[in-house]
Amino acid sequence: MRIAVTIFLTDETIAPVRLARELEARGYAGLYLPEHTHIPVERTTPYPAGGDLPREYGRTLDPFVALGQAAAVTERLGLGTGITLVAQHDPIALAKQIATLDHLSGGRCTLGLGFGWNVEEAADHGVDWRARRELVRDRMRLMQALWAAEPTAYEGEFGSVRASDAHPKPAQKARGPVTGPRTLVGGAAGPKLFAHIAEYADGWLPIGGRGLAESLPVLRTAWADAGRDPAALQVVPYAVLPTPGKLAHYADLGIEEAVLQLPPAGEKEVLEVLDAYASFL
Repeated sequence: MRIAVTIFLTDETIAPVRLARELEARGYAGLYLPEHTHIPVERTTPYPAGGDLPREYGRTLDPFVALGQAAAVTERLGLGTGITLVAQHDPIALAKQIATLDHLSGGRCTLGLGFGWNVEEAADHGVDWRARRELVRDRMRLMQALWAAEPTAYEGEFGSVRASDAHPKPAQKARGPVTGPRTLVGGAAGPKLFAHIAEYADGWLPIGGRGLAESLPVLRTAWADAGRDPAALQVVPYAVLPTPGKLAHYADLGIEEAVLQLPPAGEKEVLEVLDAYASFL
């Protein structure tokens, strides 16, 4: 099993360049970074994990800038987002960012995307909360049109783009209905989420990985019903606090990659956790 990590990189933590070099030297498969553009102080949306919102949420680095730094000092390390809040971006500009990262890194980019939880953050971006899932779907289709090999127009419910010259292209080749970098959708198990995954993505990025034994057969059915190749489905448990038994359970389910959680801490503490996780590599 490939072992990657995720961390809330902030202005107070280990730096992206230092972390990326250490990950590659130790044999980790990838680095995934979360995104929050800002956290409104006057917020009524509860923190999904309960309690007070941790400090790091309001201090995250821009994931694409940080991953660009990581790409520049590594050769093999995967570079992922976990997750990109697609609804909060102009899709034409976002398509350019993602394609540039994938091109410059030689095809090492994974676009982990999601729908968000913070209503106030999304509202400041003009997002209608009730329509956010369909907005993300629409923007993914628009971006995939820009990533197509030939100029391709897209007319959607929420946006459109003319057939355009749009370079660079992502280094990764098209597969099935998916164009662009490896694309994983985060979110809780359910028919709507699984339909989205089967339509425009390569797989699922479930946080924590609980309940996979029950959810995976449902996802595989939705995937097959959409005419997708069963062997192509990727499921990557995300932000996992690992134990040998948990990772063995994932392996028994056919999972080939897991993303372990690092603390949002300074260099000394982060490197100590990397050393502790080394037994899982």
